Amino acid sequence: MPARNLSLYFLAQLVFTAGTNLIVTLGGIVGSEIAADPALATLPLSFMVVGTAAATVPVAMLMQRVGRRLGFVAGGCLAVASALLAAWALSIASFALFTLACGLIGATLAFSAQLRFAAAESVASERAGTAVSIILLGSIGGAFLGAELAMRSPAWTPNAPYLGALLGLAACYAAATVLLACSRNVDVETAPSAGGERPLIAIVRQRPFLIAVLAGVVGQGAMVFIMTATPIAMHVQDGHDLAATARVIQAHVIAMYLPSLASAFLIGRFGPAKLMIVGTLAMAATVAIGLTGRDVMHYWWALVILGVGWNFLFVGGTTALVATYRPAERFRAQAVNDFSVFGAAALASLSAGALLHAFSWSAVLLSALPALGLMLCALGYAAWAGGRGTVRREI
Repeated sequence: MPARNLSLYFLAQLVFTAGTNLIVTLGGIVGSEIAADPALATLPLSFMVVGTAAATVPVAMLMQRVGRRLGFVAGGCLAVASALLAAWALSIASFALFTLACGLIGATLAFSAQLRFAAAESVASERAGTAVSIILLGSIGGAFLGAELAMRSPAWTPNAPYLGALLGLAACYAAATVLLACSRNVDVETAPSAGGERPLIAIVRQRPFLIAVLAGVVGQGAMVFIMTATPIAMHVQDGHDLAATARVIQAHVIAMYLPSLASAFLIGRFGPAKLMIVGTLAMAATVAIGLTGRDVMHYWWALVILGVGWNFLFVGGTTALVATYRPAERFRAQAVNDFSVFGAAALASLSAGALLHAFSWSAVLLSALPALGLMLCALGYAAWAGGRGTVRREI
């Protein structure tokens, strides 16, 4: 059962990541072609992130009511409908409908975000980090699938170059939905342990819980903040060609997920707290590299290291999170975490372009430092407050 579910979740993660990468690649281009005001070109991308944040709590509550399998099937059906709506909007050149469709695709990502929790529940608790890493590895294939759909679609529909990509995405979503329908709900022991099921406030006030959520918020927020600004800084402000910009973004996405090959081992060897420290320092290195120059290689290295830092913070935070709640509390705790994480990402996406336009690329990079400093301070305080290894056991 665990192996079956992990395989299906891996493939579903691949497809949903392909959808994200496709919209990130084409959303701004399509927006610039059909929006009445070119300044609104990136609005579909922002709506996608906002859609994810808005759907996190309802999705968690839905899965609590109907179970993982039916919940994932519902998400897959929504994904198919959203991709078809985006294709229709493109065919009639409706910017409003296309933006709405991107928001709905973003909502489906709230379903796919639950894949890592479902994977962790499918294995023994000591293998949770490995299960999360396996699911994230599926995103590497998604990076290539999304790029292939974008590059090959003009040959499929010559009169509407991007229509084929969206129709192909709908077909991929349909296949993922069928796969998820073949998964099985895992019987998670939900009997209350000593003291009974706790109020939500008691869960979120735990120091390990707060640090785990903060890791996701800082990692996702800083990553989206810098990544959103990168194509504009590279292509529009610095004049690098579109192919170079696309290669930098692709390298970044691969760097986000490739470390999952080692992150589970590193967690087992050093613990999630140390992994989060390294991830935070890697993101700080991104800022330093980005400030040293604006050639393609400066952007490439900065975005690759940014991806590695995100992975360590995200995997470390997720692994730490699943140890802070009881089985019966998991949906409420996961809803709080994902709403916080993707809410931060939505704010980052909406503000990155405006900050870049008003100030500079350097200002965007420097603006990420306070959040990274807060993360390091939180980890340092937890180590001091826990004392002599307690933190390593808790987080």
